[in-house]
Amino acid sequence: MELKNIHTAYFIGIGGIGMSALARWFNWHGVNVYGYDKTPSPLTHLLEEEGIKVHYEDSIEHIPPKIKEKVDGTLVIYTPAIPADHIEYNFLKINGYEVVKRSKALGIITENYFTIAVAGTHGKTTTSCMVAHMLMEQGKSVMAFLGGIPANYKTNFIHNIKEGEKPVVVVEADEFDRSFLTLQPDIAIITSADADHLDVYGAPDALQSSFKEFASKLSNNGKLIIHESAQKELNIQGPFEVATYGFKSKGAVGIACSDPKADAGTFVFDFYGDKNMEEIKLPMPGYHNVLNCTAAIEAVLKLDLDTEAIKKSIARFKGVVRRFELVYERDGLVFIDDYAHHPTEIEALVQSLRLLHKGRKITLVFQPHLFSRTRDFAKGFSEALSLADEVLLMDIYPAREAAIPGVTSAMLMDGIRCDKQLVKRFDLLETLSKKQLEVLATVGAGDIDRMVEPIKETLEKKP
Repeated sequence: MELKNIHTAYFIGIGGIGMSALARWFNWHGVNVYGYDKTPSPLTHLLEEEGIKVHYEDSIEHIPPKIKEKVDGTLVIYTPAIPADHIEYNFLKINGYEVVKRSKALGIITENYFTIAVAGTHGKTTTSCMVAHMLMEQGKSVMAFLGGIPANYKTNFIHNIKEGEKPVVVVEADEFDRSFLTLQPDIAIITSADADHLDVYGAPDALQSSFKEFASKLSNNGKLIIHESAQKELNIQGPFEVATYGFKSKGAVGIACSDPKADAGTFVFDFYGDKNMEEIKLPMPGYHNVLNCTAAIEAVLKLDLDTEAIKKSIARFKGVVRRFELVYERDGLVFIDDYAHHPTEIEALVQSLRLLHKGRKITLVFQPHLFSRTRDFAKGFSEALSLADEVLLMDIYPAREAAIPGVTSAMLMDGIRCDKQLVKRFDLLETLSKKQLEVLATVGAGDIDRMVEPIKETLEKKP
């Protein structure tokens, strides 16, 4: 595939966060971009506002005439989350179009650039957004494909291309469906390698092997920055440099950060490495975000960024949409929205809420994501949710999966050791309106984000 010969790009599943970043890249390059998605969303509406035509019915009749007229020069990009019997996908594949996965297209786009790739079962979105932000703040030539929306830029495709200067590419490297194996990074970050996506990998060993293969894609003079717990699991060795990171208080060897202090919604910490930095102020709270920031700092130090400039850029980082996002605050009532969808992520979220809001009641509204993940990590979910004071448990969001007999949200209830109740989506607002709330968090990777604005409006009406 020669990118210079592509005049039209068609995205099947354009509303996905990774797919939409690619769509924006093609649109920025003047390519005609069209797309299909199952349902409208705030993200697809934004794409349409940017001039990309999107439809929402899987039908050959809805494929744009421009695509039907010309096979040559048309590239079809699809997400692996689409079902095998997808009508448009099969029609285009049978009729001779070049049809590639999102990961392959991303690999081709980035292969000739200096690339920083951020992988991990938790933290990769925030870390990659931090890396991109630091580079942008320092006026570097940069191009970033992100799996979230950094609040500073309000887009998941960031670019600042300087004439005559090749950009550094920042990529969120997704382990789902082994997508990150198409990348050839110069700097790689692995934030974590906990068991996940077992519907794809079958067993944790297969997932770990995939992370090792990802690391092997590094150039010989490249650098791997890996959290110490992930390195204990993976034990990655290679011709490239390997640097581990963690909390200094826990005896981290290599790069380290101090335990953070909470200060008016900001986490303050020190960084220890080849260059030390004190009193770094991160406006995005969370122990896990301090670790993410530590890895991001080490990556940009490799590009010779000044330490004081790094500290200033971190202080100006506004966070990432749906990552410990402060939605509403009034008279002691705090409402946070977070993407956490794995037991480890929920545990980190609650611990951070405890540090920021000591002694206050924490209520979680949790929407489990995927039947298989709920089944595989049921015990872990119950234990993590038990760290809160109160849990409202919604139905499972199925995403790409068909229902699994016997797998429901209710299977988590017996193991949750705090106040708890099952709540249907249509009852959620009324239920919340009757509760005495202090710290409220909506949690999950499904469509619970569609409830954030209605919940905010409900809270505004509470006396």
